[in-house]
Parts: sequence; C-alpha cells; structure tokens
Amino acid sequence: MLNSEEYIEQGYLFQALHERLPANIPIQSVLAQVRDEVLSTTRLPLAVDYLLAELRHSGTMAPAMKQLKHYFAPFQTYLIDESENDRGRFDMRLAVDVLKREAEYRAKGFSRQGLFLYQFETLCRNRLRYDPGLLAISEDPAYDSDWQKWILIIRRQIGIIDFADMIYVRSWHYVNRHQQGGAAPAQPQQPVLFGVREGKIALANRQKDPLFLFSALQRQLGYPEVPRHIPIDDTPEKITQMSRRLEQLAQRLKFVEEEQRSGIDLTHYYKNPDATGP
Repeated sequence: MLNSEEYIEQGYLFQALHERLPANIPIQSVLAQVRDEVLSTTRLPLAVDYLLAELRHSGTMAPAMKQLKHYFAPFQTYLIDESENDRGRFDMRLAVDVLKREAEYRAKGFSRQGLFLYQFETLCRNRLRYDPGLLAISEDPAYDSDWQKWILIIRRQIGIIDFADMIYVRSWHYVNRHQQGGAAPAQPQQPVLFGVREGKIALANRQKDPLFLFSALQRQLGYPEVPRHIPIDDTPEKITQMSRRLEQLAQRLKFVEEEQRSGIDLTHYYKNPDATGP
C-alpha cells in the first residue's frame, strides 16, 4: 500500500488524462506535461518517466505498469490494458476516469468492502472479463488473505450463484440470524467480510437486478459512483451536414425549374477570358 500523497498525485495524473485526451492532445504530450506538474517528493515522476519510455517504444502503457507492480495496483494495470485493446469497447477516457475516482477514494481513506464493490461494479457495468479482472482484484495489496481467498471463490462461482447471496452468507447479518435460531455455532466457520448493513441490503435484493444492489450499496457505503460510458454527441456535425445537403437540393431544384421554363441558361457560368489573364 502507498501513502495518501502518492494516491493524491495518482488521482491528479488520471484526472489530467481524462480532461486533456478529449482535446486531441497526444497522450505522450499529456504525460510529459504532468511529469513537471506532479509533486516531486513522490515517486510518481519516476513512474511517469518509465511510462513515457514504454509509450514511445511500443505505443502502450500497460506493459510498463506491469513492471511497476510495487507502485500501480494490478487492477489499475488491467483497466489500462483493456482500454488499449483494439478489439475491446472499453475507452481510455473511461478507464482513467475510473482510476481517478479510485485513487481519490484510496487517498481519503477507504474500506475494503467499498473498494471491492467499486472494482467489481466497474467490471459489471463495462462488461469486462471477469476471470482476469477478479484475478487482478485479488492481487491488490489492500486485501488480506481472507479477502483474497473469497475473491478467488467468486471468480469460480460468478454466473452460477447470485452475487447478493455471496455477500449475504459472508455478512454478520447472516450469522446473527442463524445464531438466534440456533442453527449456527457461536463462532462462524468462515471469515465474515461484510457487516450487518451490507447483509440486510444483500438479503433485500436477492433475485433482483444487480444494478439495484450496487446502487443501494453505493449510497450506504459511500464509495465513488462508477462512471458510465457517455456517447459522443455528434448533433452539431449532423446539422452542418444537413445544411449542406439542403443547399445542394435547393440548387438542383433551381436547375430543374429553369429547364422546365425555357432551358438552362449556361451563359451565367461563362468566364471572361480577359479576367483570367494569359
């Protein structure tokens, strides 16, 4: 785990990429600018230099981030790798927006429950691959061994068992209900990872749309809202194209009317030979 200063500067790096990429500024230029803007007492300038060298050599950043495992979390590397995949639909601007919010959440102080739900919801909403995504999440140093084992269990059971049930059976709400009924021992057999509040929300959203579960958990736990893909508004360009086509249609109608009346007068299109020069 890094200290809060590193995560604050990481958040600024991803924010700069998110704001300047839509302006058609090359990513190499953005990284070179941010290299001089970030706090020099952190290790981020050294990481940016390494990213720039790899970007100029191969045109991608993910291989360099994989080499910097001690600085960038595996989930951060996975998102950048997916955004650089030509066959995928995950956009680079959306990836850096997700990483910006995650870095800010880490800097302000985070809970493991909120961090995991934010990362998992990112996979679900953007239709990313669960197998490598959950593997990258399990390798995050923010989780202890109990969390890592449970995330790997989810990796095998996702799509088979309802995600709300997975949260509910690992919550204190599940343990308390079974202890009151005498159906469970005094000490839970499996590590409890979620509190009473998360267990109640999961129990209330069983057999429902997972988006309702994520929305309720996000409101209650206070982790960042996962950004969504916003389609580019090309309305101004379409209006300009329609105006040009209307002008062309008006000109053609004018030719048709002149031809029906007395024929097209081509003398309007003659050029004066004296005005054209030798």
